[in-house]
Parts: sequence; C-alpha cells; structure tokens
Amino acid sequence: MKRQGTGDIAASTALGSLVAFVLLALVVTGHDGAPLSGDSELASWSLAHRPDMALALARGVTYTGTGIVPYTLVVVAGLLLGRTARQRVRAVAACVCALAAAQALRFAVMSLIARPRPPLENWATHASGWSFPSGHTTTSAVAAGLLVLAVLARAPQSRRAFVLLVGCWAVLVGLSRVYLGVHWFSDVVGGWLFAVCWLSLLLYVLARFFPGIHSTMTAAPHREDPTTGSDAVTMDVGVRALHQRPRAEDSRLSVRASAGSRTAGHRQQSSKRRTVSASRIRLRVLAAGRRGGPHSTPGGNP
Repeated sequence: MKRQGTGDIAASTALGSLVAFVLLALVVTGHDGAPLSGDSELASWSLAHRPDMALALARGVTYTGTGIVPYTLVVVAGLLLGRTARQRVRAVAACVCALAAAQALRFAVMSLIARPRPPLENWATHASGWSFPSGHTTTSAVAAGLLVLAVLARAPQSRRAFVLLVGCWAVLVGLSRVYLGVHWFSDVVGGWLFAVCWLSLLLYVLARFFPGIHSTMTAAPHREDPTTGSDAVTMDVGVRALHQRPRAEDSRLSVRASAGSRTAGHRQQSSKRRTVSASRIRLRVLAAGRRGGPHSTPGGNP
C-alpha cells in the first residue's frame, strides 16, 4: 500500500475510534460508573457459568494479558520489522516504548474517569485500580496490534493464520476479564477502542513524518508467486535474461560477421598485392630483354 493511502486510512481509523472512545467515556461518566446496558446481563451470565475447568482456562488466558507476555510479543514485532542488527535494535526499542506509553496514557485516563469495578464478591481473580478502560484488554490489544502490523509488513502469504491467532488471543484476554467478574463489558470495549486509536495514531505518524522508515517496513525483499510458488524476483531475473539472450547472440553474430569481413578484406588485399608483384616481375623481364637486343641470350654474350 502507498504511504499516502496508509496515512489516510490510519488517520480516519484513529479519528473514528477516538470519537467512539470519548463518547463511551462520557456515557460511563454520566452514569457515575454504574453498569451500562448489557453489562449486568453479561456479568450475571458469567457468574452462573463457572465450571472449574473454564475458570482455570480463563485465569490462564487473563494472566497472559499483562507482564512479560505482551512485551515479549512487541520484542518479536521489533525483530521482524528490522532488516539489519541496528534496525532491529531500534525497532524493538520503539515497539517497547509504544506499549509502555500506551499503558501510561491508559492509566492516566483510568484515574481521570475513576469508574468503580464490579462487586468484589463476583471476582474470580485478583484485580486492582479503577475499571475503565480495562488494562489487560488495552495491553494485550496493543501488543497484538504491533505484532500483526509487523507480520503484515514482513511475513509471506501464510501470515493469515498467525494474524488470526494473535487477534483471537487479544479478544479472549478481554472477554476473560468479564468472565472472571473484574470488569464490565463496557470496560473491555473501551480498552479495545483505546488500543485501535493508539495503533492507528502510531501508523499515521510513521507514514506521515517518517516515510523512509515506512518504506523500509513495507518493502518486501521476496514476493512469492501464488501460482507457481517461485519468487517474483527470480522470475523477473529470468525474464530479463531471456530478453537479453537474443541481444547477446546478435552481438556475437555481428562481431563474427565483422571479423569475417575483415579477414576477407585482408585476403583480397593480399591477392591484389601478389598480382601486382607478378605483373612487375613480368615487366622487368620484358624490359631486360629489350635492352639486350635480338642476338642476346639469357646465359651469356653472343
């Protein structure tokens, strides 16, 4: 995709998600932190469907939404984005800073809105701080988004399955917070909107103000042909070679023809020189016979 098109799409997405997040935050604030439409129903359903196996699975998923797992994912994203060792170090540092900045900004927004969490007796895991927007949801969504952008920029066409897997992980982390009773569903939606806005803003800044970095990210060194599976670069080189081969053969033929014409010219000149030499010898013999007179002989005096 072109740099201008990427910047326009990212700007539109960032603006739309920002407007949606602000509207949701205003609604949450207007209700004094009380659950919105659908929050209580989902919380009641989760509370009534908690077998031990599902609780263990939900806790395992929710634990991956913060701590070392998201930062490991953004480090992998940075390693994918860089080509050289220096570029990889810079990309890893940029991705880590992007995730840390998102967490810091979310914490500031959370402290400003100060929405209470669901009732403590419904909790099935540990939680701390205010409720809106969900921290686990925001962190996992930002980490997954950075990794998805890196995979889309670098990986081959088999990337779709991996992108789907990472996206499902981020969604499940958010839903696990509702299932475990530590967040309202509107908190999770707020976290997703915040993450989409943050990722779109990063992509817009990258495409708008750092076009060189954006071009390096999106330039794939190898493009695989979907019909034959061979690299498009290799095919292009082969086509060029086929086009250049007749030219090379024509050049060789012209060189051989010019060499043959030069050889024929040399032979004609040599033949002319021999003919001239023989004519000169005959003229000399005739001239010598005329000077000797009619009684002269070639061998001595008369």
